[in-house]
Amino acid sequence: MEPVNQAKAKMQAAIEHFKQELKNLRTGRANPSILDHVQVEVYGTQMRLKELANVTAPEARMLLITPFDPQTAGAISKGIEKANLNLRPILDGSVVRISIPPMDESTRKDMVKIGKKKVEETKVGIREIRRKQNELVKQQKTDGLITEDQMKKAEKTIQDLTDQFCKETDDLMQAKEKEIMTV
Repeated sequence: MEPVNQAKAKMQAAIEHFKQELKNLRTGRANPSILDHVQVEVYGTQMRLKELANVTAPEARMLLITPFDPQTAGAISKGIEKANLNLRPILDGSVVRISIPPMDESTRKDMVKIGKKKVEETKVGIREIRRKQNELVKQQKTDGLITEDQMKKAEKTIQDLTDQFCKETDDLMQAKEKEIMTV
């Protein structure tokens, strides 16, 4: 039943990746994870923002970035601007503040659209995993490692996993859509 275990592990990894993608979608509230992928050039090298500073959301529409080294605040501000997140960082002494503008209806709909596109990409990935693992099962049957019954059982289990993970993807997106559309 090796292909079944591989299928489950790979599908779980696809869901974890999808959850990370959803974190990057903007909602009406300030969320520190929208800055997770921001790269900042400091000390002559590119570093991730979370390696350089603490990011907190002291208010619903405000992010506060507190650098571990106060001299990097300017570079952090530039890095956020370069990331094209449509956020305007404000350098305030040794900290950087970002005011999160409220989203209008069209921006909310765009965010939902992006989310739904990511749902489809994730489902395609899950189905691709299903296809590859089913091929492995068929190969095991051809090689005489498993019986016809074992092959059918493995294929059914892989299909059940596919259905389960596709449904989980939809459920995650529904919750995120509700969060995005809440004013």
